[in-house]
Amino acid sequence: MKHNRFARRMAGMSASEVREILKVTERPEILSFAGGLPAPELFPTKELAVQAKALLEEEGIRALQYAPTEGYLPLREWICERMNTVWGSQVTPSEILITSGSQQGLDLTTKVFLDEGDLVWCESPTYLAALGAFNAAMPRYEEMVTDQDGVILDGLEERLKKTPPKMVYVIPTFQNPSGRTWSMERRRGFMELMTKYGIPVIEDNAYYEVRFDEVEYCSLKSFDPEGLVVSLASFSKVLCPGLRVAWVAASPEIISRYIIIKQSTDLQTSNFNQMLIYRFLKNHDFDQRLEQLRDTYRIRRDAMVAALEEELPEGVNFTRPAGGMFIWLEMPENIDAHALLQRCLKAFVAFVPGFTFYPENGRRNTARLNFSNLPPEKIRQGVRAFAHCLAEEMEARQPQAALSAEK
Repeated sequence: MKHNRFARRMAGMSASEVREILKVTERPEILSFAGGLPAPELFPTKELAVQAKALLEEEGIRALQYAPTEGYLPLREWICERMNTVWGSQVTPSEILITSGSQQGLDLTTKVFLDEGDLVWCESPTYLAALGAFNAAMPRYEEMVTDQDGVILDGLEERLKKTPPKMVYVIPTFQNPSGRTWSMERRRGFMELMTKYGIPVIEDNAYYEVRFDEVEYCSLKSFDPEGLVVSLASFSKVLCPGLRVAWVAASPEIISRYIIIKQSTDLQTSNFNQMLIYRFLKNHDFDQRLEQLRDTYRIRRDAMVAALEEELPEGVNFTRPAGGMFIWLEMPENIDAHALLQRCLKAFVAFVPGFTFYPENGRRNTARLNFSNLPPEKIRQGVRAFAHCLAEEMEARQPQAALSAEK
């Protein structure tokens, strides 16, 4: 078909790098640090089976019928209680919209806020599937520089005065891909600036509850007197991703627009899945489940950190996250992570090259490693293979580095 038959937005869109890599990692011999996959052995399959049977027997007609776009009210009430008591937010059920996964929340965000050419600010690096969703609107991007404490505030106000963005997208807690968590001081200062200039803030809280270490944090929505923050969150990382149940929390003015867009997108999120999750939450100790998940991921994080410290060649830096699922690597400048990936795949280990996590001009010497989906012994084995491949790649690149230095 002629290319002019397609929408212009398709020119700026491409298949997800992670999804393409995941096709390769389906081979059983591959040790994959690529996808952000929860540990499948933690899925509450038996408990959900019991609740699903009871749901069909007791409320089957209602569960299988159409339902309001906003979502199942008891589930929205549970979410509000959780956000208000644990996250430091102040929301009501009328400010919650249940979505079909957090990715739909990003898609709805694009349709609610962005027109072609609008300016979006994001962290550097940032979540690549958020960029994929936003790219449908053909926006422009500007990156906010970050360090271990989050977005660096110096110079941000001058930029806001000169070229304010249409919206800002951030992941302040256990960021994907870097694993970093913003300090409370940065959160407060950032929201003071956004409030002063009236900038909508899209806060992605996908990993908010996946905490291993004692670290002080709260949602940006806690510092939101004007109702500018749109909080995205999900049950995918703390229960299971296959049910595709997530939510958006925002002011009535904003959430009403999300509801309108969702009505024309898919009418509603699966009522059965919403009611199933609510029954699970009502009949099981969610915090106890979280502790089991946190303990498992803490052990795996520690295994990967220890293996990286022992195996990596000199000149490689990596983050030590207090939560989430990822470690971020920065390798010598002359290393191309895409070329390294090809070498690693031959050694039966996979990861995601870091350049895909930048809106433009991504740093090619970076990589994201996932630790949540493999047991410690497999993590150590995979890191050993990865480090060996990296050492080979660094050795192969030495003549090029020497030549560049001579020039």
